[in-house]
Amino acid sequence: MTFKRCFDPVVDAHTRVLILGSLPGEVSLAHQQYYAHKQNRFWHLIGDVIKRDLAGMAYPARLDALLEHRIGLWDVVAEAQRIGSLDSRIRNHASNDLVALVETLPNLAVIAFNGGTAARIGTRALGEKAAAYHLVHLPSSSPAYAAMPYKEKLAIWCKLRDWREG
Repeated sequence: MTFKRCFDPVVDAHTRVLILGSLPGEVSLAHQQYYAHKQNRFWHLIGDVIKRDLAGMAYPARLDALLEHRIGLWDVVAEAQRIGSLDSRIRNHASNDLVALVETLPNLAVIAFNGGTAARIGTRALGEKAAAYHLVHLPSSSPAYAAMPYKEKLAIWCKLRDWREG
């Protein structure tokens, strides 16, 4: 079993909201794009949050739109062994250095975790630094988490609107 690695962070000095996933799934890794699986609702959810049709844009334009709206992306897992795409299959993971990243973001106010695995690993990786930020636990955008209807997920994701300006 080979190690799978995360992508580079998508952030800049203006980032106020940092959304952290766990580790890109197989489709995302194959396309080298965050949330590339067509059934993953990430681009729909965050698009509805910022009121832009991100799902209809080319990938580079999506990333530009996130940064324009002061939203950054990364993953809590730097690398891990995993068969398939399920977070429950992550083994032997190494966490990203979240503390080092957040220290480079002078305007960061909130760290949002896309799903329970991201929240567990990310909160641990942040350690004492977590207290410096508002932490938001978002319901996963993954197609594997279908227990909550889209409308209910969106209501929680929309709380991010309050944090983009500062």
